[in-house]
Amino acid sequence: MIKVGILSMQRIANYGSFLQAYGLKHILEDLGCNVQFVDYHPGETLIPADGGTGLKRKIAKVTESLKYNAPLKEKIKFIKYKKNYAKNYYPYLGLSAEMNYSPELDMLVIGSDEVFNCVQNNTNVGFAPELFGQNNRAKRVITYAASFGNTTVEKLKQHQVADKVAKWIGEIDVVSVRDENSLCTVKTLTGEEPQHHLDPVLAYDFMGKCTDIPETVPDSKYMILYGYSGRFTKEECKTIRAYAKKRGLKIFCIGGVQDACDKFIDCNPFEVIAYFKNAECVVTDTFHGTIMSVITHRQFVSVVRKSGYGNCEKMTDLLSRLNLKHRVIDDLNQLSAMVEELINYSAVDVIITEERDRTINYLKEQIRQVQ
Repeated sequence: MIKVGILSMQRIANYGSFLQAYGLKHILEDLGCNVQFVDYHPGETLIPADGGTGLKRKIAKVTESLKYNAPLKEKIKFIKYKKNYAKNYYPYLGLSAEMNYSPELDMLVIGSDEVFNCVQNNTNVGFAPELFGQNNRAKRVITYAASFGNTTVEKLKQHQVADKVAKWIGEIDVVSVRDENSLCTVKTLTGEEPQHHLDPVLAYDFMGKCTDIPETVPDSKYMILYGYSGRFTKEECKTIRAYAKKRGLKIFCIGGVQDACDKFIDCNPFEVIAYFKNAECVVTDTFHGTIMSVITHRQFVSVVRKSGYGNCEKMTDLLSRLNLKHRVIDDLNQLSAMVEELINYSAVDVIITEERDRTINYLKEQIRQVQ
């Protein structure tokens, strides 16, 4: 068995980061690889850190979550979820408290997730050379569905790191990205067009292969509001609340608390998929919230945000590739009509099946290069 390392966002405390790491690990294991996760040293942020660093940042996040107009016990559940995330969920990935820096490997796979998103204020990431393949001890280095997030060529040039990033990416043996912005960024920096693949949460058949997903069916009828805490505005939450009341639905918040919240769900990542599977509908403004809606065949709408820490680049590309651009909601006053417009999942599943075959063929070829 060849030794393969995955260098990703496996220690970032959110469900999407967990599931993409889990999915890629299992795809590679199904192809006969001995897989381990590889860690990186966070670099200095290129823009001012959000809420400071270390303990100060954690306190700021807790304080922020308490201000939302959700029941106090649900906000406390969210705080406990964040506090216990590593202890509860790292073991599913085989992660320990001991960091695994630069192990000897046959192949290092960088990705998926926003491993190239280096112009951001998250001190857990920063500008980290290892995420671009530096300082490794692998015979071969590739990426799979790597993303620049909302980092663009213009931002790289603005912060005077474009040449450095171009050099590092040029040294990677084969580059695969997951979205159009990342594809254009790599092509502009290196002159080479990378391969284009789906995120592992789509590429791995969670619904068909993952035996850890339970058949959880809560007693009440509910809708899911999935997003980082406070990302949905008060006005958006009022509209969502009105829709839920009209339909007789409870609002279950997953991943973060919002002003519209009947219950915050603290559960493991596989139970999250079960909650999606049994929801009446989903409103989300996240990439992986959209993907979980798709793989569970839910009625959903996605809010695409262009300001702040935007999601426009990755969300627009994802929905376009799945022929689901009509699920983008610009005005939540249209929620009732849009969320109840039936989705042709048969056509979507055809696209996903074809892309899964492309993923397997790509990874098989990379494995063959080191056998």
